[in-house]
Amino acid sequence: MESLNISMNKEWKNCLLSEEATILEAINNLNQTALQIVLVLSRSNKLIGTITDGDIRRALLKGESLERNLKSVMNRKPFVVTADITKSMAFILMQANKIYHIPIVDDDGKVVGLHILHQLIEPNEIQNTIVIMAGGKGTRLLPYTENCPKPLVLVAGRPILEHIILRAKEEGFNKFIVSIHYLGKMIQDYFEDGSKFGVEIKYLEEYSPLGTAGALSLLKESILAPFLVTNGDVLTDIKYADIIQFHKLHGAMATMAIKMHEWMNPYGVVLTKGISIIGFEEKPVNRSYINAGIYVLDPSSLNFLSKGEVCDMPSLFTRMRAKNNHVIAYPMHEPWTDIGRPSDLISFEENLSKRN
Repeated sequence: MESLNISMNKEWKNCLLSEEATILEAINNLNQTALQIVLVLSRSNKLIGTITDGDIRRALLKGESLERNLKSVMNRKPFVVTADITKSMAFILMQANKIYHIPIVDDDGKVVGLHILHQLIEPNEIQNTIVIMAGGKGTRLLPYTENCPKPLVLVAGRPILEHIILRAKEEGFNKFIVSIHYLGKMIQDYFEDGSKFGVEIKYLEEYSPLGTAGALSLLKESILAPFLVTNGDVLTDIKYADIIQFHKLHGAMATMAIKMHEWMNPYGVVLTKGISIIGFEEKPVNRSYINAGIYVLDPSSLNFLSKGEVCDMPSLFTRMRAKNNHVIAYPMHEPWTDIGRPSDLISFEENLSKRN
């Protein structure tokens, strides 16, 4: 007889937050647990709502303050089941309702477990190709890159590029194209055809630097489905499958992952109107979205490139937008690091050791 699905795994207890928590606390919780859901409890510890990655991204797009109470963005009517529902029935319910989580509650509405889709099934093989831009010289990362291409620089004992490929493989991706230029032969010698990592790797060789988009003009094989492009120096916990699904859902030609960047002005700011002083702000924090170096492109986007032409991604997006094509942003909250300077390398390894 199949066992009832009260989770023996106690991970779900880490995703509980009180109704007084903020959106920022929910983001931190999502990043720390990697369960992609927060369960919101009342003061009497009853489930009153859920927060998912999708709820957070919608809130970010609306410009919601991160300090706002998360009750303003949570799903107040989450799909729940009781403990007598079996795993197979939970799986059927998830498929029918197109959801990834189902909280398990008792007769009092208190959480006693959590169904998580990826724990019930093995990851499916994903056919979408991932293109990794690994041709840069990495001059900002000197002296590490003096005799070593940046993608082979070790982070926590592994090359940066290996981290990217293995993370994607965990999700079910197995088709990769790596664009190489500076010391590219070293990258090819290390990864070969990818078989020793359980994936398939092909290479695009830039004989001169073509930029993050220009290298795509060298694609020889026919790509029939949306493909993901990532810079070869970006380490993140983003789910690549999620951004591809987001891209498809919105019928976009191109999608760019964006990350909120905060910068504190080191000075007190004086607010004026003409010569009159109307106020003061002490070291205000400026917030803006930056390009995270991860993209999803429709195959038709390649029509906007000329073979061998130098072109960066912002220019490609501008070209597509000028022709009234749908180009969109995917706001991300997941941990993200651009390994550009030695200090970034040190900081990432320190943060990684704390998380482990």
